[in-house]
Amino acid sequence: MIHFENVSIRYRVPRGGSRSLKEHMIRRLANRLAFDEFAALKSVSFDVADGENVGVIGRNGAGKSTMFKAICRVVRPSDGRVVVRGRLAPLLELGLGMNAELTGRENVLLQGALMGFSRGAMQERLPSIAEFSELAQFLDAPMRTYSTGMVARLAFSVATDVDPDILLVDEALAVGDERFQAKCRDRMAGFREMGKTVMLVSHSLGHIRETCSRVLWLDQGRLVSDGPMDVVAEAYHEWSGQEAEDASAFAERRELPGRRDIGEVSETRGTAAGIGP
Repeated sequence: MIHFENVSIRYRVPRGGSRSLKEHMIRRLANRLAFDEFAALKSVSFDVADGENVGVIGRNGAGKSTMFKAICRVVRPSDGRVVVRGRLAPLLELGLGMNAELTGRENVLLQGALMGFSRGAMQERLPSIAEFSELAQFLDAPMRTYSTGMVARLAFSVATDVDPDILLVDEALAVGDERFQAKCRDRMAGFREMGKTVMLVSHSLGHIRETCSRVLWLDQGRLVSDGPMDVVAEAYHEWSGQEAEDASAFAERRELPGRRDIGEVSETRGTAAGIGP
């Protein structure tokens, strides 16, 4: 289960910039550093029930990856509340959490430890991870020698072999050859049949249509629409073909499901993110 309640995430962006570390430190000591605020998410609320398969779409910079980082507790909300219940397996930025100087085998153990598994438990899972990733002969080589596709294969294999309750996939299926992508889709289909929760970020509406029954559409940090896959994906495809109209205005005109009126949203400032058992 995933619960977002009026979640906003803001970053401080230095204004002007410094030409050197020395200049930066002088400006800091003189209290002359100025910052602008960038809102990556703005009052986003939704719930994902156990067993749902939800796609997240939007243009680059819409806030999709930030949303996933909030679910994983990598980023703390500036306002609002995030609650997650269940074992979480995230596939965020490619190779995130892996050490290039460690071998593939050592990185498997490391990833398992980050997800709460003992060394012995991960060693028992190594044969199946190696078989699915097709990297058995490379497991004792340093990760710095791996290609991008090999890193993606190992990361996906680890995340999906540990039997998570919730799988977060951020564009990971876009990397790798066509045959391995088909294997990934088959494994995710197995997750759906077992009643697991899957959230998928993708710019490929084909992958979204194949995997998800519900779609969240984000634009400029706001939740534009939340509803059935065919309705929201088709509306997003139509909107993407035009440049002028604001996404929220488009959703209002089309009366899309799950629209959020920004004026009606209240925020609870300073509430910490919570992760359930």
